[in-house]
Amino acid sequence: MDFLAEAYPWIKALHIISVIAWMAAMLYMPRLFVYHAAAAAGSVQSETFKVMERRLARAIMLPAMVATLLFGGLLLATPGVVDFHQGWLHAKLALVLGMLVMQHFFGAWRRAFAEDRNRHSARFYRMINEVPTLIMIAIVILVVVKPF
Repeated sequence: MDFLAEAYPWIKALHIISVIAWMAAMLYMPRLFVYHAAAAAGSVQSETFKVMERRLARAIMLPAMVATLLFGGLLLATPGVVDFHQGWLHAKLALVLGMLVMQHFFGAWRRAFAEDRNRHSARFYRMINEVPTLIMIAIVILVVVKPF
C-alpha cells in the first residue's frame, strides 16, 4: 500500500478530473432531455438528440463515472488519508450512491427516448436537472468543510 501513498497526489488529481467530467455529463444529459421532450418523435431533431444522448452516455458519462469510482476507491484505500469514523465521509458516500441512482435513471430515460416512448415533460427534466447540482454542492461542502 506504500505505492498508494506515493501516488496520492496523482490519484487525487485524477479523481477530481474524473468528477468534473462526470458532473459535466450529469448536468448536460437532463438538459438534452428538456430539448428532446419538446421535439416530435421521429423528427430529425429528435433523432439528433438520440445520437447526442447516446454519445454523451457512452463516451463521457460512463467512463467518467467508472474513473471517479476507481480513483475514489483508491483514495479510500490509501493509508492515513481517510478516517472512517468521521460522519462526513459516510454522508458523502451516501450522496455518491445518490448520484449513481441518478445516472441509472438517466440511462432509463435515455433508452425511453431512443425507443420513442418518453413519458415525461420538459418541465420534469428541468426540475430533475437540479438534482445532480444539489448533490454536487452537498458533496463539495462535506469534503471541504467536513462539518461532522
